[in-house]
Amino acid sequence: MKENKSKYKLVVSHVIDRIGTEEYKNGDRIPSINDFRTEYGLSRDTVFAGLRELMSKGIIASNHGVGYFVKSTKIQTGHHIFLLFNEFNEFKEDLFNSFMESAGNSATVDLYFHNYNRKVFETLVNDANNKYTDYIIMSGKFQGIEPLLESLSGRVFLLDHFHADLKGKYSSVAQNFETDTYEALESAIELIRKYRHIYMIQKEEKEPLERYDGLKVFCSKYGFGHDYLSVTTTRTIEKGDLFIVVNDRDLVDLLKQATAQQLTAGTDFGIISYNDTPLKELLAGGITTLSTDFKLMGKTMAKLIKTKGINTVENPWKLEVRSSL
Repeated sequence: MKENKSKYKLVVSHVIDRIGTEEYKNGDRIPSINDFRTEYGLSRDTVFAGLRELMSKGIIASNHGVGYFVKSTKIQTGHHIFLLFNEFNEFKEDLFNSFMESAGNSATVDLYFHNYNRKVFETLVNDANNKYTDYIIMSGKFQGIEPLLESLSGRVFLLDHFHADLKGKYSSVAQNFETDTYEALESAIELIRKYRHIYMIQKEEKEPLERYDGLKVFCSKYGFGHDYLSVTTTRTIEKGDLFIVVNDRDLVDLLKQATAQQLTAGTDFGIISYNDTPLKELLAGGITTLSTDFKLMGKTMAKLIKTKGINTVENPWKLEVRSSL
């Protein structure tokens, strides 16, 4: 059933507002489906969607042959949030902790993970429907998710991965992987000029290809060769190579290969690694990193759930230049 999300909220607000003013008390009957249809000009399905949400919150109940009546006048305040991450790692932990701290005591949060499994993703979202006031979803690269999002009973927010086709439909705070990569490289152009060829190393299954799009634009403008690799272990390092590495396992393999060839990062070849960690400050004399601010992302999302309207926020990037570049 596809519901008009803005219109069915008229039914929800009608009941909640009248409970608030004590016009409706425990046990009172509320208008019938036909009454709501007449008063607000709604379809039967739209009215039922509103009644279904009220029932899921325990506010009303139905009695066959009698109609709908007020079951509880205790209206839940604050936000009951469904938070769906793609995976758990230290960056997402920073995001989660920052979000929880900024959201405050008025929010209760249930955290789930889909681990890039489309079936798990859809099952978790469908099972959560009608149980939360807000749905914060980190979908990753999954496409064609709009019908699923449209079915949700509360406000929907998108996190981390930017979906151009959904811009203006749902509030979001996300990385712009293409722009971030291009701008970060351009900010370090004087250091990068000593390299001849730039390789993007990432596994395609879950990582955004927009990173490579940003690299291609940069290389086209400044005259660098470029290639896309899924692993680092299939070739030797040549002097003048610059590697942009997403996965930390690939970073370790690259450093092992450099040691075997007696090459030094930052002198013979270069490394830029996505997502900063304390270890990368020390590894191989310091690994240059390109990161988004996950703590800020959490704070920004906490603000968005308290803000009316649709807001699209690009989370800022930071290039931490160290000896590997």
